[in-house]
Amino acid sequence: MNKLKMGIIGAGGIAVSRHIPAYLLLKDKVNIVAVQDVNIERAHKIAREYDIPNVYHDYRDLFKEVDAVTICTPNKFHAEITIAALEAGCHVLCEKPMGLNTSECEKMIEAAKKSKRLLGIGYHYRFMPEGQLAKQAIHEIGDPLVTRVQALRRRKVPGWGVFTNKDLQGGGSLIDFGCHLIDLSLWLLGETEPVEVIGKTYNRLSKTPNQINDWGTFDHESFDVDDHVSAYVTFTNGSTMLFECSWAANIKEDTTHLSISGSEAGISVFPYELYTPKYGAFMTTTASIEEDKSGFLQAKNFVESCLGETDLIVKPEESLRVTKIIDAIYESSQSGKSVRF
Repeated sequence: MNKLKMGIIGAGGIAVSRHIPAYLLLKDKVNIVAVQDVNIERAHKIAREYDIPNVYHDYRDLFKEVDAVTICTPNKFHAEITIAALEAGCHVLCEKPMGLNTSECEKMIEAAKKSKRLLGIGYHYRFMPEGQLAKQAIHEIGDPLVTRVQALRRRKVPGWGVFTNKDLQGGGSLIDFGCHLIDLSLWLLGETEPVEVIGKTYNRLSKTPNQINDWGTFDHESFDVDDHVSAYVTFTNGSTMLFECSWAANIKEDTTHLSISGSEAGISVFPYELYTPKYGAFMTTTASIEEDKSGFLQAKNFVESCLGETDLIVKPEESLRVTKIIDAIYESSQSGKSVRF
């Protein structure tokens, strides 16, 4: 069997911590043959560590060596590089968020259609064991009514990389952390679209001096992205979402919560529980959750999809819905009005 020739674009933390190790576990199906980074010394270092034969400074030169690329750059460059890769005939796995805005995402989807190449987006929460289990059980809740999401960290603004750079990232806690829970929620809710969004973003806490922060230091004077976000979303199926995310909440402990209350039952993802009125009692069903292998499963799905063995689990049209909601939250916060689609 011919192996997929993979190129890594952007040799930073996410490439090293998630994508490269996952592909190395799939050696029977994929070879990492090239790595690119604007910091050529870093690219050479990663190439030596992982025995990657080709190193490039310009990502366009890399396209000639590979069948597919994994894009691990700052968000600002996702659309540009994705479109160039697709036009060069490469399949693309792009880290989340898909693009900086809805317009960029639509152009990425159009490029994928024209090139007849695959475009996957790195929303790996779908591959977590809790998410996979919830997807299989979601039919038991009947019609979804209210989705509740909390993606909250206690004083953990990322003090490394470019996370707090609005020009490069497009936003803060919402576009970095909250987007995962929005995507997972939409996947569980199924084929429904947002109708109206009202949202509010904050960065007052991170703009104050003398921060206590668990994840390194950052410049409070130049901080210009959101560290708190709240929103209320209405969908075409009549259901609603109560959404909250933060990098820097003044709360007791970190909280990752996603639950859906339905007409017949309710479900919680983190931890997985199913709440059912049954046999004249309120039943709570739990599960023994296996080890999180979401990085490996995401890579496996993308590689096997490129080889024609399966279908993408995270489709670009679905990722576009996430960006539409993110755009609407930012717009609503700026205008002080709800955004209708």
